[in-house]
Amino acid sequence: MQADIFYLEENYVESAAAYLLFRDFHPKHEKISYVVYRIAESYYKQLPETDDRDLEAAHEAVKYYGELLSKYAGTKYVKDAKKKMKECKKRLRNYEQYVADFYFKTEVYSAAKWRYEYILENFRNKKLRSHSMKRIVLSSYYLKEFDSCLELSTKYSNDLVKNDKSKVVEFTRYCKNKTK
Repeated sequence: MQADIFYLEENYVESAAAYLLFRDFHPKHEKISYVVYRIAESYYKQLPETDDRDLEAAHEAVKYYGELLSKYAGTKYVKDAKKKMKECKKRLRNYEQYVADFYFKTEVYSAAKWRYEYILENFRNKKLRSHSMKRIVLSSYYLKEFDSCLELSTKYSNDLVKNDKSKVVEFTRYCKNKTK
C-alpha cells in the first residue's frame, strides 16, 4: 500500500492523505481498522515538540482515534489509541491555556475572556476550569464590565478552587465599589 511507504518514509502528511483515500474507497476492507489507526498515527506523528505551536494535527488525531475507538473497539489498536488520544487532549488543553494566558498577560482581555470561555465549554479539568473562571472575572473587571464581573463571580463561586476563590472575592469587592 502506497500509504505504508509514505508512513515508513516519515512523510506523515502524504501518508494521512493516502490512508484517507484508501478508507474512503474501501470502507469495508478487512484491514480498515489498521487504516484508521494509521490515519490517526500519521496525524499524531505530525505533532510539534511543544504545546505552544499549532496543534491542528492533535485535533485530527483525536478525531481518528475516536473513530477507531467507536467503530473498531475490539481491535489490537485500542490500548495505544486511548493512550495517545489522552495525550493529544492534554496537549490541546495546554495549548488553549497557553494562548488564553498569553492574551491575559498582554492585556488583550477581550480575547483572553473569549479563550477562557472556550476552555469552560470544551474541557473538564477542574483546576484548568477554575483558573479560567477566575481569569474571566478578572478580564471582566479590566474591561470595565463591572455588572458582568459581579454576575460571573456569583455564577462561578462554588466551582472555584481555594486559591482562585480568594482572588475572585477580592475582585468582586472592586466590582461592587465600581457599580455604586
